[in-house]
Amino acid sequence: MKQFTMKDESFTCEKCGKKVAKLNYTARDHCPYCLYSKHVDVMPGDRENQCRGLLRPIAIEKFKDTYKIVYQCEKCKQIHKNIMANDDNMNLIIELAKETPKY
Repeated sequence: MKQFTMKDESFTCEKCGKKVAKLNYTARDHCPYCLYSKHVDVMPGDRENQCRGLLRPIAIEKFKDTYKIVYQCEKCKQIHKNIMANDDNMNLIIELAKETPKY
């Protein structure tokens, strides 16, 4: 089971340049405007990953009563997943869902 270190921080998105506020109910781990994230963690919240590449959203998958955004790192190509946030851009979520392969 993954260790989780609570890191709910505001930041400026390196992809779209927008200022992103804290989430205030769990850790903020991606931009709600463009959905991009950054490859910074080995274990959630530890900020120990040396890659620091941008995580590009590539798909959506069902997870319990919500969804996860599936990412691929533009630098190292690793796949990573984050649970979507309440304030995520739903138009982008829907577009990703349309592009996600159906099994």
